[in-house]
Amino acid sequence: MTATATRPPDAAPPATGGRRTPKRERQGAAWVFLSPWVLGAAVLTLLPMAVSLYLSFTDYDMFDAPRWIGFRNYTQMFTEDPRYWRSVITTLTYVVIAVPLQLLLALAVAIALKSVRRGKGFYRSAFYAPSLLGASMSIALVWRAIFNDGGSVDNLLSGMGIDIGGWINKPGWAILSVALLTIWQFGAPMVIFLAGLQQIPAELYEAAAVDGASWWRQFRSITIPMLSPVLFFNLVLQMIQAFQVFTPAFAVSAGRGGPADSTLVYTLYLYDRGFTASHMGYASAMAWALLLAIGVVTAVLFRTSRSWVFYANDNDEGAR
Repeated sequence: MTATATRPPDAAPPATGGRRTPKRERQGAAWVFLSPWVLGAAVLTLLPMAVSLYLSFTDYDMFDAPRWIGFRNYTQMFTEDPRYWRSVITTLTYVVIAVPLQLLLALAVAIALKSVRRGKGFYRSAFYAPSLLGASMSIALVWRAIFNDGGSVDNLLSGMGIDIGGWINKPGWAILSVALLTIWQFGAPMVIFLAGLQQIPAELYEAAAVDGASWWRQFRSITIPMLSPVLFFNLVLQMIQAFQVFTPAFAVSAGRGGPADSTLVYTLYLYDRGFTASHMGYASAMAWALLLAIGVVTAVLFRTSRSWVFYANDNDEGAR
């Protein structure tokens, strides 16, 4: 009689090898988790962009059905609308003033905070706060009061014997008051600069000091090259945001772009054409022109970055 081994009822079944999940099932699970983002991007971004592109070729006033007019909005914008070109010049002036000064201030404060030993977190938060508050309409209205006739800036300069009056009422000074509000919001690039500075090896500065390099030489030969990727990132980000400035100009000029169109930035004029004059087709064409302009400027920055942005792995690849 031959004995037959029996498996206890609670014993685990013999291992037969784990079954791998089919690739199709894994992809299906990934799409399930991605579906909220995909749906949101399609409904809230791609679809409105497609509608805006269509409307840019139509005469649409938001009350009647769109009427196809081809490139009429674009030809009118580039050849028949002097206020459009004034808005372009005003925006470029704002960008040239605000972006470099904001980055210089952010870098200077980041360098100062790097050497702080106590309370660095407090100072970092204090300097970052304007970036959180400055984009609000309430702060922009306060800014308007500060630079208005009889405001704090006017009283301060008058006490020093400089009688300029309210900046927002002077065509040559109004855009500067708008730019100063942006410069004041230097906290975000400052934090990024500070993180980049902390990644630079201290041995480089020690070796330069041994060789007798001055502070300026260390800054020019070590800090700037090693920080150039961070500088490039901040430059692209702040440039894109500057071209889309709206709230400060709207608040300072009460939505009119005055005085004498000196604060008529591009997005403010786009808002005026679309929602005040009800020329939504024309405003859509302006939006697409702005998108293309930002794309060209960004492409130029990426193209020129090859000559001044230094990446640490470039030397490693060259050594190989």
